[in-house]
Amino acid sequence: MKSIFNIVSFFATIAVSAQSSAVISEMDKYVKPRYRVIVDNDFGGDPDGLFQLVHQILSPAVEIKGIIGSHLKPGDPFDKSDITAENAVKRVNETLEVMNLKNKFSVFQGSNDQLKDLKTPNVSEGAKAIVAEAMKADEKNPLFVVCGAGLTEVASAYLMEPKIADKIIVVWIGGPEYPDLATPPPGYTPLEYNLGIDIKAAQVVFNESNLNIWQIPRNAYRQTLMSYAELVTKVKPEGKTGAYLTKKIEDLMEMVQKFNLKIGETYIMGDSPLVLLTALQSSFEADPSSSSYVIKNAPKINDNGLYEDNPKGRNIRVYTQLDTRLMFEDFYSKLKLFNNKK
Repeated sequence: MKSIFNIVSFFATIAVSAQSSAVISEMDKYVKPRYRVIVDNDFGGDPDGLFQLVHQILSPAVEIKGIIGSHLKPGDPFDKSDITAENAVKRVNETLEVMNLKNKFSVFQGSNDQLKDLKTPNVSEGAKAIVAEAMKADEKNPLFVVCGAGLTEVASAYLMEPKIADKIIVVWIGGPEYPDLATPPPGYTPLEYNLGIDIKAAQVVFNESNLNIWQIPRNAYRQTLMSYAELVTKVKPEGKTGAYLTKKIEDLMEMVQKFNLKIGETYIMGDSPLVLLTALQSSFEADPSSSSYVIKNAPKINDNGLYEDNPKGRNIRVYTQLDTRLMFEDFYSKLKLFNNKK
């Protein structure tokens, strides 16, 4: 029995070390993980999520404890199927294979569906992974759950185990502008894209829970513009990974031209702030000190996905200005280091 236990322990140690080891050896000597992250994104949709995923993987200050492929809104042009979370997982595994990191990270599927009501979780492998990691008693490093899409998995995890609320920080890309902080863009839709993926999940997180939220609303994430010239000169030349990411954007640019849409020469890498606010915090008195935020009372989210004033809402961070220089230059540099090691 003892020998069997030792064998199991040995392989468990290998699995953990494989998942947590840095992928850029030059940085591994000097940078050690100080945060845990679970990455939750609709990787089958807008390709900006794949840029965030690659950047997060290449960032040794965070230890990725799970990658969740989550769903899109029903009928989304990126994937009109009813298995969008399943397809998101396929895209994650495809990306890891391109990076020669297959089976190096735990990948979980989220729910394919929106929440049906405010009380019933969608019990998925992704939601269970959030609960399991949050409830670990022996972990010293704080846990961030970074979300670049809807909030179904976070809301479900909270409904499954409300005790996670004081054990995680939810960093969420989503929500419209706050009227006192920013002006909406020309031709805007009142319902912001990520919030619209699952309005009930946003209501659980904002209205019903006491989860700690760092929010990057639309006016902030729209600051993250990468030019096509940068893509071609700083991403595309960097091996299989750079070529893979570039092709995802070029395919999209080519597709929209068929509908006579002229999107110009920039693309919003709106999910990349998830890396900026976690992996790229200041060295001492750690915080995303090069970006700016305000403290607001968490608003109520109504059934239309719009904010309603809530003077009694708990305090949340709302980011207003992002350090895109640090974010993009760090990404380009890590991509080059990763390509050079091969």
